[in-house]
Amino acid sequence: MAVYKTDSVNSTAVIGERLGAVLKEGDIVAMFGDLGAGKTSFVRGVVQGIGINPDIVSSPTFSLVNEYRGEKTLYHFDMYRINGWDDLYSTGYFDYIDTQSILIIEWSENIESVLPENCIRVSIEKTENENERIINIGRGESFEDIGC
Repeated sequence: MAVYKTDSVNSTAVIGERLGAVLKEGDIVAMFGDLGAGKTSFVRGVVQGIGINPDIVSSPTFSLVNEYRGEKTLYHFDMYRINGWDDLYSTGYFDYIDTQSILIIEWSENIESVLPENCIRVSIEKTENENERIINIGRGESFEDIGC
């Protein structure tokens, strides 16, 4: 597992950009963290890292999924309001898993039982310092280091 400490929104996005640079088509990134932890800022960095303009990134809280296209396609899910199987099916999540696109899922704690075992897990934790975050990145349950 890789552990990073950031001190601003921009430095959180930079860690996301480093992850984006190593993502391959078909990768699934499961994000965990409280409200205001910086998940969407991290996603902006990931999008930039795969070569897409990060200015188009917005939280898909109401749309449930946003699509960002470039050389690679990334689908950005927000599972905050998912409360059961019917809600999950309505997002189209299971249809997207079989594509060769990159999926990044905010609020993965709400769908943890259906995440692939080998997905990349990103947890973002707030600290006592308002702008500081601790970011853990790894693959699978064991958070195996993915080298970003």
